[in-house]
Amino acid sequence: MTASPRSQLHSATGAWWLVSLLGLLSIAAGVIILFKPSDSLATLAVIAGIFLVIDAIVELLASVTGATASRGLVALLGVLSLLAGIVLIRHPIQGVAAVALLIGLWLVTVGVVRLVQAVEVPDHRGWRLAAGGIEIIAGIAIVSSPDIGFATLALLAGIAFIFNGMGVFALGWAMHEVRHETAEPTHHAPGAPA
Repeated sequence: MTASPRSQLHSATGAWWLVSLLGLLSIAAGVIILFKPSDSLATLAVIAGIFLVIDAIVELLASVTGATASRGLVALLGVLSLLAGIVLIRHPIQGVAAVALLIGLWLVTVGVVRLVQAVEVPDHRGWRLAAGGIEIIAGIAIVSSPDIGFATLALLAGIAFIFNGMGVFALGWAMHEVRHETAEPTHHAPGAPA
């Protein structure tokens, strides 16, 4: 017996809390980067790397479980995020230009995927368009001037992480609402308290 589309959707949105948590972690990473711009470049690289690995895991899980409309695009983003995250964690590069280039390319990729998702899925379209646009602009600004100063890189990366987190958290909350709406109604025995 095959599961109904309603129950499939209910099970596909089971990781809503993980997606929401990832959004909050992204916001927290952005705030840390913004308020600690004087920390070493290696710290920024490792913070960004850890976030990218976590983001990659969630993206890959979403593409495998079918919790997203554009599974191939999300899987590609997950693989790219995983590779960039591992490089940043294993080799916290000592040059601003190299870290800036990796973060800038990742931001452009995430922004493009978010814009495609905004076109395909009407839910939270405004948030996705805004977050995708800001990520692309920040990524292009970083990539076009990879020799920017550390403070500028921290500012752009921090803002982009915060907007990315807001978009991911909105996605997680939308998944929570869908899961709640597709939950099977509970049946009570006659005379039992509701």
